[in-house]
Amino acid sequence: MGIYEASAQSSVRFENKADYCVGTGRIGLALRKDYYEQLKLVQEEIGFKYIRGHGLFCDDMAIYQEHEEDGKIVPEYNFTYLDNVFDMYQSLGIKPFLELGFMPEKLATGTQTIFYWKGNVTPPKDYNAWAELVKATFTHLIERYGEDEVASWPVEIWNEPNLDGFWKDADMQEYFKLFQCTFAAIKEASPRSQAGGPAICGIDDERWMTEFASFCRSIDLEPDFMTRHHYTVHMPEYVGRNGYCELQELEYGLAGLSSSWTAIAKSGFVPSNETIAEKNPAPVPEGAKISKVPMHITEFNTSYSPRTPIHDTNRNAAYVAELLSKLGDYADSYSYWTFGDVFEEAGVAFSEFHGGFGLVTNGLVPKPTFWDFAFFKKLQGECVLREEDVVVTYKDGVFHGIAWNKSLTRTGKKLDISVILESREPWDGEYSLITKTVDEETCNPHKAWHDIGEPKYPSASQLKLLRECAWPQVRTARLIAKDKKVEVSLSIEEFGVVYFEVAKAKVTSDYGFDFDRAIGR
Repeated sequence: MGIYEASAQSSVRFENKADYCVGTGRIGLALRKDYYEQLKLVQEEIGFKYIRGHGLFCDDMAIYQEHEEDGKIVPEYNFTYLDNVFDMYQSLGIKPFLELGFMPEKLATGTQTIFYWKGNVTPPKDYNAWAELVKATFTHLIERYGEDEVASWPVEIWNEPNLDGFWKDADMQEYFKLFQCTFAAIKEASPRSQAGGPAICGIDDERWMTEFASFCRSIDLEPDFMTRHHYTVHMPEYVGRNGYCELQELEYGLAGLSSSWTAIAKSGFVPSNETIAEKNPAPVPEGAKISKVPMHITEFNTSYSPRTPIHDTNRNAAYVAELLSKLGDYADSYSYWTFGDVFEEAGVAFSEFHGGFGLVTNGLVPKPTFWDFAFFKKLQGECVLREEDVVVTYKDGVFHGIAWNKSLTRTGKKLDISVILESREPWDGEYSLITKTVDEETCNPHKAWHDIGEPKYPSASQLKLLRECAWPQVRTARLIAKDKKVEVSLSIEEFGVVYFEVAKAKVTSDYGFDFDRAIGR
């Protein structure tokens, strides 16, 4: 049994940005009812600050248009759908983390596309026209939402240009040209907006980060932040539409994140966050200009494929729980890819559980990983304990904690831990204990779906059952303090995640009420 002690007087470094940003399928999907319903559920139970997705300038958003006038082609812009989407985001209390891409067909140099919905990934045939599109968009946004509001929306330039699927030929120099042009256009229209890149994934990532930072320094351009992505599985084996993969050791992936800091330090870019700087020391060349920048992980998940069964499982939840406890050591924010399964990169889903990225299925069934974010959202105040399998914070007299039992492969082993808590104002009275458990027995809609025959298109009654199986098991208890401390004992099943909350709770009974007598004890 692991035994941990934590005092409310303690202070442990823990950068918790679990609720900062979440990913989405292409922006055009936000015009659909099912998209709204999934995001509404996520916002009600978790409440993310930002949302990021592809396809802002794709033709289904209809922003870039042209007409002929006096024999000349004249650009024009249609913001009808953009306003509909961003108004909806505002109604749900979430802001856009803008990603500028892909290329409108009428502006594109080629026909190469990606995904079922055919996002064009070729450079613009006219960089001036592209810049005018960017400026017009930001001018409109400021007119509609106000300069202060728009300035609070981070802006990422393109997506994964280091992959030839997302950027023609993965042409590094062409991407740098796009970045420089776009960055200047953003700043001209909205000088206070914060923009960055290069939005790369883990392919040839160290070289790309090195060259991107070097390029920016060579033209005296300082990105407001750097971005990259983070996925944590080995190459999947596909059977039919399903990709089965093994999880990587966490430290392997985290080392890759650290290498990004080493790469950009060669050009003098260093973390703006002290915790991140201490965790990722990187040598800066003597005499180099120093620039402090944030790093945003604008996509992370276990698998990078939207058809990977692990996404739907408790195994995913336990792994992501530990990842959430550590990512703040490497990046200023990290965005889970994605909030819901309304997502069509690989086509329309064939089944309710199909290994989609989402925290929620298309039938509004929360997956186990959903609760990681709901639980980490509650970790407010001062961190007083942070270990390999548990994090505890303290705020306003209440301890909030999360513990998990992660393993890369199934072992059948339980995790028994004891957390001894000492309040800031020692007291030998009674405490209340609330636990919320997510494991394969208590909160496993994926298993329930399997048990009822894996219906591809569940009926209304079947969806109701799946939703009933998708909520944590809640238990309460009273604890007696001893020597001014209280002990929480947890037995966590494999792939389990448990949230616990401990607060002083003096009984204040109504006149004549006796609980023991009421229950016949």
